[in-house]
Amino acid sequence: MQIATLLKILACPKCQGDLQLIGSSEAPEGFLCTQCALLYPIEDDIPIMLESSAQPYNKPKSKVETCES
Repeated sequence: MQIATLLKILACPKCQGDLQLIGSSEAPEGFLCTQCALLYPIEDDIPIMLESSAQPYNKPKSKVETCES
């Protein structure tokens, strides 16, 4: 099943919030709940939608690129 389809039918098991994909569609890291910020991992192309498997998500700090003129 395609990731876009899964995002339409799945919801966070804890709060029923919307999910978004973290990582690329070729190498997905997991589904992130936009409300409670839990990350549900994807292992061997299978989303593990168990609260006990979810991890709190801390958004990685992005590097600010500078351009010298």
